[in-house]
Amino acid sequence: MDELIPSRRRALEHLLARLGFRDPALLAQLRWDLLDQALIHPSLDSRRNNDRLELLGDSVLRILATEFLFQSYPHLSVGELTAIRSDLISDAHLAELADLHGLDRYLEVGSSSQNDLVGRGRRLADAFEALLGAFYLSWGTYTLPRLHPWLDPYLRRRVEQWFQDPTRRNPKAALQELTQRLWGSLPEYRLVAAQEHPPQFTMEVWGQGRCWGRGEGRSKKTAEMAAAAQAYGRLQSEET
Repeated sequence: MDELIPSRRRALEHLLARLGFRDPALLAQLRWDLLDQALIHPSLDSRRNNDRLELLGDSVLRILATEFLFQSYPHLSVGELTAIRSDLISDAHLAELADLHGLDRYLEVGSSSQNDLVGRGRRLADAFEALLGAFYLSWGTYTLPRLHPWLDPYLRRRVEQWFQDPTRRNPKAALQELTQRLWGSLPEYRLVAAQEHPPQFTMEVWGQGRCWGRGEGRSKKTAEMAAAAQAYGRLQSEET
């Protein structure tokens, strides 16, 4: 494997410290080349990038979130657990976690993406998942026990927010209730863009002759949910 240049190695060590991973024995088992690759966007390098690691990390995250919910909320139904897990692993939440840890400063992107603010959230979410993939390939079966102490507090906080905020529980239903109350009409969802590999959809939600919100996701439903959440917040602020 190629050795990292010293400045990049120091930057990644700083990132791991921000994440709370400081144990020398733990760091000694890391695949630093994979950690570096997890933070390379395809716009910078079409061959060595975080696409494949993101795919693996998505599965790691699903297991982490499912284990956390299964053990922490034994009273919830399967339907509730599924809905909450969808929010926990959403691009919006992952981008929030990535921002919290300053991941943007370590992510290397090409010039074509540097000013792409619309795609920023997706880039950060992908990089966050790619990091989990790099951890899994480094630590193997010990990955989950090492990631739970770090990630579980953030998941717990998000679950608490989910119970308190109707837009997180079901943003489409919350928006529909609001628009019916204000105007007696239903919102209209429009597909703006779609790609198959990797799957990515952009949806807008319209009403009263204007666009209320726009969202992206890996399915039309997820994108509609994101658009509805944005629209709900916007209309609520206008109403007050």
